[in-house]
Amino acid sequence: MTPRKPELLAPAGSLAMLDTALAFGATAIYAGQPRYSLRVRNNDFGDIEVLREGINRTHAAGHRFYLVSNIYPHGAKLKTYLHDMAPAIALGPDALIMSDPGLIMMVRETWPEVDIHLSVQANTVNAAAVRFWSKAGISRVILSRELSLEQIAEIREACPDTELEVFVHGALCVAYSGRCLLSGYFNHRDPNQGTCTNSCRWDFKVHEAASDPSGDVYLIEEQEKRAGSYMPIEEDEHGTYILNSKDLRAIEHVQRLVEIGVDSLKIEGRTKSPYYVARTCQAYRQAIDDALAGRGLDPALLGQLEGLANRGYTDGFYQRHTPADYQNYLRGHSESNRSLYVGDVVAFDTARRLARVDVKNKFAVGDRLEFVHPAGNFELTLEHMQDARGEPMDVAPGSGHQVWLPLPEHSTGAFVARFV
Repeated sequence: MTPRKPELLAPAGSLAMLDTALAFGATAIYAGQPRYSLRVRNNDFGDIEVLREGINRTHAAGHRFYLVSNIYPHGAKLKTYLHDMAPAIALGPDALIMSDPGLIMMVRETWPEVDIHLSVQANTVNAAAVRFWSKAGISRVILSRELSLEQIAEIREACPDTELEVFVHGALCVAYSGRCLLSGYFNHRDPNQGTCTNSCRWDFKVHEAASDPSGDVYLIEEQEKRAGSYMPIEEDEHGTYILNSKDLRAIEHVQRLVEIGVDSLKIEGRTKSPYYVARTCQAYRQAIDDALAGRGLDPALLGQLEGLANRGYTDGFYQRHTPADYQNYLRGHSESNRSLYVGDVVAFDTARRLARVDVKNKFAVGDRLEFVHPAGNFELTLEHMQDARGEPMDVAPGSGHQVWLPLPEHSTGAFVARFV
């Protein structure tokens, strides 16, 4: 049986991210209004005209746009929800991503024609829960991250008529699929209301508690803003449960997820950069296409993703142990092609055959650069460049500068990465 073709669902916090995701292979976009979508910062879609444009651009490309509305509201937001959502619903998003049963009921009563996808925040981990939500009018369930490949396959078999979605890349929480209180505890900024400060990812240092000779109690110190303030934590034989998680990278499982029949593979990262969404969409687009064509994983994709800013990678709960087939190139390819995002190619001078680059991070003559472009990536060793006035220069110092590089005309729109 030919496997179903899953959509590649990409995040957008801005129109630039949305355009980039579509250009690099995404077939669906998700974005949300700051008040109701658990992403307050780096989110332009609170402006109804930006939201309108995002939906229109996505539909013009022949793809789908999902509006995230997955907050668990307290009473004040409950009172404003229908009024605030009416103009957004009128724009025609393809579905709402929701988690709160009360809001779901309100949407079903007010806009019964609107499709609803159940957010990962609802922590759905079994087939009975999927059937429950299906009977409540949910057309798709985004499964909890705390599931193995085998458990996902069991749910797919038991619930063949409900669309299933899973996360394959991005940040992981140190709590059950997002239900964390650290940020609220430290900063009075509640993750479950969209204002998370990512407290789990601060620069914590661990110290032994001098008063505890057993060694079972430790003290953690956040050094940047809370030096000298020590917080006790306990550790058992399994480790501690408060320091930050590695990032999810499950590209090695795309083939299996396609075989299972998952309908949507989702990338996390609405507050990330366009470069992030370009890299991830490009890699997962190839992985999906290869899986559908019966080709195995291209190990080079692991290296491409390693070049993104990350806190180390894990495949999460998908499997308990890495198969022997993966153990070698999970390391080799990822470490040999690490790269740093250094700029955007924004224009081309036909007369001089030079491309203008907006610099994001430092690079220099002699560096090996990769240009990430929807039409295909290419590499070169930089032999010379010019400043904005046309004068030769050896080093592009960093953000805020513009330089001219000898590049082909089709490179406009590319992201520039320096191998490190």
